[in-house]
Amino acid sequence: MSATANEWFHPRGALARDGWESVVDATLPGWSHTGIRVAVLDGAVLDLPAADVERIVIPLAGGCTVAHEGVTTALTGRASVFDGPTDVLYVGAGQALSITGRGARIAVAEAPTTQRKSSAHIPAADVPVEVRGAGRDTRQVHNFGTPGALDAAALIVCEVITPGGNWSSHPAHKHDEYIAGHEARLEEIYYFEAAPSRSIDAGVTVPAHADAFGSFVNYSSAAGEINTNTLVRSGDIALVPYGYHGPAMAAPEYDLYYLNVMAGPDPERIWLISDDPDQAWLRDTWPTQDTDPRLPYLPEGEQL
Repeated sequence: MSATANEWFHPRGALARDGWESVVDATLPGWSHTGIRVAVLDGAVLDLPAADVERIVIPLAGGCTVAHEGVTTALTGRASVFDGPTDVLYVGAGQALSITGRGARIAVAEAPTTQRKSSAHIPAADVPVEVRGAGRDTRQVHNFGTPGALDAAALIVCEVITPGGNWSSHPAHKHDEYIAGHEARLEEIYYFEAAPSRSIDAGVTVPAHADAFGSFVNYSSAAGEINTNTLVRSGDIALVPYGYHGPAMAAPEYDLYYLNVMAGPDPERIWLISDDPDQAWLRDTWPTQDTDPRLPYLPEGEQL
């Protein structure tokens, strides 16, 4: 197998379809197990039909209302992806849903499955917030859709906040080979947002035209050739069909966010990875370093 970066990296809006800013699903060549939809709600209804697909509705900025199974769930949302976790709604396969709202930005994570699981609303206060790594490798993870937090059929979903100047998805790792107890096969989607960092001095004026960005890398493994090495901005999507991926790097003046959507063909829903053997030693440096005191990012006045 071989691929170029252009096949697996999609700038904001390049995958627009049917009222959605971006849609990733099995209609993309080489893609089978995961999907994502991103939209800005303008008051119109976004309908998703009942199908062999499970979904998680994730408010990125603002809130929305989701009608499903004859009930209506209001998602409070948050000011932005850099304001801590949000409440989310898991909707099991075989269920239609309708999403409404105005001025909000949302994502819907998807995975095809024939298993039927019960829907679940996870309040923001119940989302496990993890500060992972140390030093300049410190990042914040919201584990609302991981196996320990959500009873899903296939989806493994989380959010990561990387404060300005830090690295995440680091050391580079892969999950493209089934090795029982050691590595799982998982497709992965990275949906990015970037913004001026919270750590910028209050006396500095950030211009409205500031171009917030980060960087993302995905390179070859035995499973296939791939070379994604690109700047990423809000709304961009990188697909990881195989290969080592990472680091995701936040420029010093900009904070970086990404939503990870994973699922795969293995019988067990589990996140097991193999580090790049040339980079695995980096983890051994973390016990001797402090975590970044800027984290966790939460709404003003809130604490873990």
